Amino acid sequence: MTREHWPQVEAIYAAGIESGQATFESGPPTWESFDTGRLPDPRLVAVDGTEVLGWAAVTAVSDRCVYTGVVEHSVYVAPAAQGHGVGRLLLGALVDRCEDAGIWTLQAGIFPENTASLRLHLDLGFRIVGTRERVGRMTTGPLAGQWRDVTLVERRSDRVGV
Repeated sequence: MTREHWPQVEAIYAAGIESGQATFESGPPTWESFDTGRLPDPRLVAVDGTEVLGWAAVTAVSDRCVYTGVVEHSVYVAPAAQGHGVGRLLLGALVDRCEDAGIWTLQAGIFPENTASLRLHLDLGFRIVGTRERVGRMTTGPLAGQWRDVTLVERRSDRVGV
């Protein structure tokens, strides 16, 4: 993912926010905020020609050295590309790139209602760690004002950090 992809990445991010099933965020960040808030690698886009179909990126969970190999990840797919394997392609490539970079744990929080994302993560070797009940309240979208649970998933590498 590069700055040139950002307008399309931002639109996909915004669509996820509008759905009410992707994040507690109320709007996509600026490129500068996105760029400084995520690790520079891996950052991935799935493209068809010049069209970005989806993206994936990771954020360090802590700046403490003991957590260097632990990241939180995001995977977003354009609404028109959902259900066509783009998420599976991105998440699978993200796992591989993270392991190549020495990252041994990927984690994410997923709304329990987002069954497609949960199923995808479980299919690719993630496990459910638990559910944080009523952990946050939506500020935008169709569920604005509602408290939401978040299911925590993680994937531990069997080749890095063992």
